[in-house]
Amino acid sequence: MTQSAASSASSQPLLRVEGLVKHFPIRRGIIIQRQVGAVRAVDGVSFQVQPGETLGLVGESGCGKSTLGRTIVRLYKPTRGRIFLRVHENGAGHEVELTHLKGAELRRIRRHIQMVFQDPYASLNPRMSVGQIIAEPLLVHNIGTPREREERVKELLNLVGLRPSHIHRYPHEFSGGQRQRIGIARALALQPKFIVLDEPISALDVSIQAQVVNLLQELQQKFHLTYLFIAHDLSMVRHISDRTAVMYLGKIVELADRDELYQHPLHPYTQALLSAVPVPDPKKEREKQRQILEGDVPSPVNPPSGCRFRTRCPLAEAVCAEREPELREAAPGHWVACHVVA
Repeated sequence: MTQSAASSASSQPLLRVEGLVKHFPIRRGIIIQRQVGAVRAVDGVSFQVQPGETLGLVGESGCGKSTLGRTIVRLYKPTRGRIFLRVHENGAGHEVELTHLKGAELRRIRRHIQMVFQDPYASLNPRMSVGQIIAEPLLVHNIGTPREREERVKELLNLVGLRPSHIHRYPHEFSGGQRQRIGIARALALQPKFIVLDEPISALDVSIQAQVVNLLQELQQKFHLTYLFIAHDLSMVRHISDRTAVMYLGKIVELADRDELYQHPLHPYTQALLSAVPVPDPKKEREKQRQILEGDVPSPVNPPSGCRFRTRCPLAEAVCAEREPELREAAPGHWVACHVVA
């Protein structure tokens, strides 16, 4: 755990999520549309993030990771559940519920919580210059004069390793890694304390990924940032996170300290994910026991009864179909949702 995360381990959480649900309705009909079902992308997720901590969130594509991140920053309106963010305003800290905020109230809280998106090619407006893109949050929140905003943009460009002289260039003139740095600069413009990183390196070349991750860690230490790091690269999540949560079909199935999770995974799904991580040593790679999951991921429109992983789980019992497992603390700080695991 990083020094900042360790020092704040006993403090109040910066982010608190309770029973968060996000369903996307499925409608049919041309004139009169009626709901015939729902995509249960996030279905009852609860966790906390401490100040200065990096919480890694991993899982297969389509498990609801990105939807969870977007719902937390209120790009999506939650179906049910509650989201709390601790903010410091006027010299005092207090907890604000984001769940039902609208308009000016939501805009004010967005100064404290920002997001870096997965695709650096799609998340930047091609019609705007880099200076305009980074200055847009400052303009929306009416911060500074035009001259002060320009100086702030140059400061941010320098901070993320880009030349301030490139302020008038457009996104198509930059590489993928440089565009992601622009996205990070935009997220930092309002000096937030919490940033959701939605697979920020998955669209980048391997040679560039380490540079971006190192930049994120440097910025975290410099500005005491707190991250929710969403990814499917388990080795990268282990490198950057303090704790790791594993998500499957809209549910968190395991949550533990980074090293504890990777060395002693309890949930069968987590064990299968970790068994697929390549090992640099060829001899150890040959000796490693792979756990191959059978079948496909069930549809989030009609998930299985009880435990959602039971249709692919080698340890499934009758109780797994009858009752949904609760996320319980199997060991100090190690949470797992499984009927079979002791």
